[in-house]
Amino acid sequence: MTSVSPCARSSREMNEFLEAHPDTQYVDLLISDMNGVVRGKRIERASLHKVYEKGINLPASLFALDINGSTVESTGLGLDIGDADRICYPIPGSLADEPWQKRPTAQLLMTMHELEGEPFFADPREVLRQVVSKFDALGLDICAAFELEFYLIDQDNLNGRPQPPRSPISGKRPQSTQVYLIDDLDEYADCLQDMLEAAKEQGLPADAIVKESAPAQFEVNLHHVADPLKACDYAILLKRLIKNVAYDHEMDTTFMAKPYPGQAGNGLHVHISLLDKKTGKNIFASDDPLESDTLRHAIGGVLQTMPASMAFLCPNINSYRRFGAQFYVPNAPSWGLDNRTVALRVPTDSSDNVRIEHRVAGADANPYLMLAAILAGIHHGLTHQVEPGAPIEGNSYEQLEQSLPNNLRDALRALDDSEVLNQYISPDYIDIFVACKESELAEFEVSISDLEYNWYLHTV
Repeated sequence: MTSVSPCARSSREMNEFLEAHPDTQYVDLLISDMNGVVRGKRIERASLHKVYEKGINLPASLFALDINGSTVESTGLGLDIGDADRICYPIPGSLADEPWQKRPTAQLLMTMHELEGEPFFADPREVLRQVVSKFDALGLDICAAFELEFYLIDQDNLNGRPQPPRSPISGKRPQSTQVYLIDDLDEYADCLQDMLEAAKEQGLPADAIVKESAPAQFEVNLHHVADPLKACDYAILLKRLIKNVAYDHEMDTTFMAKPYPGQAGNGLHVHISLLDKKTGKNIFASDDPLESDTLRHAIGGVLQTMPASMAFLCPNINSYRRFGAQFYVPNAPSWGLDNRTVALRVPTDSSDNVRIEHRVAGADANPYLMLAAILAGIHHGLTHQVEPGAPIEGNSYEQLEQSLPNNLRDALRALDDSEVLNQYISPDYIDIFVACKESELAEFEVSISDLEYNWYLHTV
């Protein structure tokens, strides 16, 4: 059967871009794997029209890679199927320049399909699309915006460990927390400003950078969009942009959930509201959020499914080192009004702008899988009218015991056993995800850490 590109209609986009960028020499074809790592191919400009007409081939095993880029054969997507190809097509609206490249280069985001044209079930973007489609029957659109935390780090590690980079202004390494300090933004102003300008050039709605709660830690806010798939596309592309712009300034970055002991980890918060398809109005809007049935039910569903969602929110071994009351990372399902100690915060600055801020996931999460799990909880809550209980007032850490899974193995078990999430996310995909992460766990558990040598080599 001959496949027909679902993006053939986007050839006009290609022609307009190439006409506006006559110097472009290469195009990076990008696709995000299970871990949110961007992979793909680089082609010459002259080959771009073939990509729009026929797509490109990449192996299905791309979605069975562990964090080191090795195929996990227990997924069944590797040698069991002959490491066979699938076909990848462009995502409309994603063709953009890469401002950091020395040679003029563009980028194009891709998504994987079966050879017959159907979306490939193991593409995380497709996992999200399947959940999003369930809101159509409710007459609802989803509006989402991510907040992404990261550290600037030195390109030279200290005994294999990260360290803050020297300020281009003072030549000193930052040592103190200084949350929201404008002077710290000034220390790295050229790099941070180049990030915002590059985002603008790429059409990514990054509208603010703030200093966060640790030395050389920052947060970039993406503006909300009424398209959850595009919101995740933006988050994936923004991470790549931040890494490359920082490298141009002779610095590295890390989105590792917990790069420094004793310092705040990197989070990935997402703000979500639901819009009526007919009127475009926010259905959470209310002068008193406590009186909004839809808001309460949506929150109730997310809280109910949060333990089972943890493997998607915190997908790595290091992810669970981020949790702690002093770092504003909630470790129990909880909600409250304008309360940053809870898992689900409801901002109350405007009755028209009532939304859910989900505050649990780390910056190492795959945005597509993270949002798929959260939206599954929202849909479940709406359709089953799940009540969330009373909102938390004051410090939730003093009122609630830790109850969310606090390690990857328990999180994977909770995901695998979840009847609700298995109704929204293909059990076949959950099997692949669990197989990859269990493989990483197995490798981690047979390794011997420096601490073990320090403790035991000469003492026992």
